[in-house]
Amino acid sequence: MSYFQSPDLHERQKNAAAIKKAMLEKFRAASQDPALEQQRLNRIAINEARDARMAEREAAKKVREAELAAQAARAAELAAQAQREAEQAEALAKAEAAERAVALAAEQKAERDARYAARKAAKKVRRRGY
Repeated sequence: MSYFQSPDLHERQKNAAAIKKAMLEKFRAASQDPALEQQRLNRIAINEARDARMAEREAAKKVREAELAAQAARAAELAAQAQREAEQAEALAKAEAAERAVALAAEQKAERDARYAARKAAKKVRRRGY
């Protein structure tokens, strides 16, 4: 039982080589085409313009970030200064309150001592009888 082989190995290899050669010729012809070359140059110009715009945006972004960082630093410095002033005011208020407390305690002690002295004097007067 024999079967028919239409293309033998040699013919298939020859056909494959011819197809590869035709594809190569088509590619070479396409690469020689001035319209395709112009499209390629246009794409290159578009890519370069895009890269330039991206670089400009990056530079602007860096400048904006630097400005934001400077503003943040100024805000932090102002906040720190306000904090220091608040702490100084609080310390001053505490010192004044302490001074008032000391003065009040001294005044109360003086009043208490005066009452004690008055009691002692009254007791002395009662003992003597005059």
